[in-house]
Amino acid sequence: MKLLENKIALVTSATRGIGLACAKKLAENGAKVYLAVRRLEAGQAVADEIAAAGGQAGVVYFDAQKNETFHTMVEEVLAKEGRIDVLVNNYGSTNVKYDFDLVNGDTDKFFEIVENNLRSVYVPCKYAVKSMVKTGGGSIVNISSVGGKFPDMSRLAYAISKSSINYLTQNIAVQYAKQGIRCNAVLPGFIATDAAMENMSPEFLKMFLKNVPLNRPGQPEDIANAVLFLASDQSAFITGEAIPVAGGFGLPSPMYAMYGDMQSKG
Repeated sequence: MKLLENKIALVTSATRGIGLACAKKLAENGAKVYLAVRRLEAGQAVADEIAAAGGQAGVVYFDAQKNETFHTMVEEVLAKEGRIDVLVNNYGSTNVKYDFDLVNGDTDKFFEIVENNLRSVYVPCKYAVKSMVKTGGGSIVNISSVGGKFPDMSRLAYAISKSSINYLTQNIAVQYAKQGIRCNAVLPGFIATDAAMENMSPEFLKMFLKNVPLNRPGQPEDIANAVLFLASDQSAFITGEAIPVAGGFGLPSPMYAMYGDMQSKG
């Protein structure tokens, strides 16, 4: 039996990268997956691809710039299926033109980015949990980031928003455990999506990987595998966790990269 047989799942921003990998992985494992997307034609193309592979998928409208869609996408799935068993909040963004350190970052953009990222998780969770309480439970997986765990030199707004999502995840887990609802977060490290690789110079990637014990970028499939585990009953006794999927990034001594350089020279 497939891990998510007969389950109804909703994945936000699911036409590429991590969201696409998650949608396909859940569908492969028996879930009927609704792709919450802005570009409906692109979403339908993915849904058709999933159906051609023997899965089930549908499309609902989600636009991160339109706050009302944060709940209407959930309501649309509930209207069609009567329940949601799995919610994957994959959307998250920043603005690299404004999101820097404390002094140099744009104040208005800081609060705009934090609110957008946090609201796009808070509101879907609110509406999904209301339904899950009535239907006997479910699993929520929030895609966060190691950027919400380890302080950095830039992207302060993005980091603060992800840190907030980690704590929101823990609170939801505690507040609704008795109703059979689990809520966990996956914290990707550097994942080799098309968008990430286009904005990453070979020099920076080489430097970054010195701090990754597994010595490679992650793949969207790595995140999708973790999401599947947390969405399914394989993780039935896990809730409130913020799990890095980052190749060990942040785990070693801060001297780790320097030790590696010394060994290579030796």
